[in-house]
Amino acid sequence: MTQNIYDTTEFFEGYSQLPRSLAGFEGAPEWPAMQAILPPLTNTRVADLGCGFGWFCRWAGEQRASEILGLDVSENMLARAKEMTSQSNIEYLRADLEELSLQPDSYDIVYSSLTFHYLANLDSLLANVYQALKPGGWLVFSAEHPIFTAPSNPGWISSSQKRTVWPVDQYLVEGQRKTDWFATGVIKQHRTLSTYLNMLITHGFNLKHLNEWKPDSEQIRLQPELAQELERPMFFIAAAQRL
Repeated sequence: MTQNIYDTTEFFEGYSQLPRSLAGFEGAPEWPAMQAILPPLTNTRVADLGCGFGWFCRWAGEQRASEILGLDVSENMLARAKEMTSQSNIEYLRADLEELSLQPDSYDIVYSSLTFHYLANLDSLLANVYQALKPGGWLVFSAEHPIFTAPSNPGWISSSQKRTVWPVDQYLVEGQRKTDWFATGVIKQHRTLSTYLNMLITHGFNLKHLNEWKPDSEQIRLQPELAQELERPMFFIAAAQRL
């Protein structure tokens, strides 16, 4: 089963104070890049894998999606999502994405934000997502960039360069990595970018878009701390289609 770190008090309290937790998409600098590659949602069936507080589910409802399913392993996240949601066409369910079984040919769009890097059994999930999409359906997702999931000492400051540098540790060695983020021992799954893409190709997806995200100049002007994101990609964003 996927590590359910979000239901530990220490982690959930820390995560709840992040800008993206408090302000939704306004606090998620990569959202404009994801929104730009999403197909029209009117009259579509949508599944959000790792829905968290339900920000995308509610946005999909505003875009007139007909049915929206939000799935998450965390009871804390789902409880908050339900508190914040009033649309009747949104359903939230607890599910371990490692063992997910969506009905075939059921969804027009499957969306996931910053969840796949937690999953050891991603290959099986992508196989299920492919068959769950209708022909022509879309998978749009973001994940932590592999350079970010393999740091040897993230945040190390170079005294000579006066800037943050991001050395990596055995980038080509895939598998479980542990980090301390709001709590000790948070488990992430490191895999190379080529592994992510080859998984999609192997399961029949047609890759339509890949973005190794970086903030634009206007975002940096408004939030100068985002300038450090120019040192290495923190996220990547992808869109793939079932033909």
